[in-house]
Amino acid sequence: MGVFSKIRGFFYYSLLLIGSLKYPEKESFIEVNSQRLLYVTRGPEDGKPVVLLHGNGGSHKSLRTQAMQLARAGYRVYSPDSRGQGANPPLEEYHYADMAEDSYCFIKALGLDHPAVYGWSDGGILAMMLEMSHPDTCGPMVVSGANLYPDCGPDFESFKEWIISEGTPLAMMMLSEPQIDPKDLAAIKCPVLVTAGSEDLISVEHTTLIADSIPGARLEIFNGENHGSYIKKSPKIGLSMLRFFKENGY
Repeated sequence: MGVFSKIRGFFYYSLLLIGSLKYPEKESFIEVNSQRLLYVTRGPEDGKPVVLLHGNGGSHKSLRTQAMQLARAGYRVYSPDSRGQGANPPLEEYHYADMAEDSYCFIKALGLDHPAVYGWSDGGILAMMLEMSHPDTCGPMVVSGANLYPDCGPDFESFKEWIISEGTPLAMMMLSEPQIDPKDLAAIKCPVLVTAGSEDLISVEHTTLIADSIPGARLEIFNGENHGSYIKKSPKIGLSMLRFFKENGY
């Protein structure tokens, strides 16, 4: 990233922080699917709902930049901490299917009508799985750096070594899950934008497979970006989200 880009990014983020004063985060707890989850809301109460789903070992804070962007654009943002992560106490066992069901129950418990959903990494897996299990739940969906099965790129073996060194139940889940048949993605009927970085842990080929398997899905590859560089404190994915929502009348 050049000096000009860094300066521009700094000022953009500063403006977001200033703008966020109008819509500060509000913390709440909710009981869903036998789990008590922390979540935060941001944005005007009458704004169209957007649910943000973070990645493995993260929290709602992982997608705070996007929450500020969306709130500033007039959306009502809901950002839960996934079970056993963030402010929620750790668990002894994790499965994507359970977390996807949590996400579905979260949407229903809050009475959100076809909310837009954004998921990064594990969050992207959850977004796809919840819509596969409960069709017609989501409005427009954006998934970044998601995978259908563990061996999803040339760097998986080195990533596998990291997982084993971590050894936590949450990390170890990624050795065997998810296991999604690409054919099952045909059940997703909502508008979908699938993204990844060109240098992502998830290969471009794997990401293309996901996009090609979802009817009508669009693919966007961020050149020169890795798994999180266009997401963590970056406006790039948020701007793509806002364009995609607008294009789909949301």
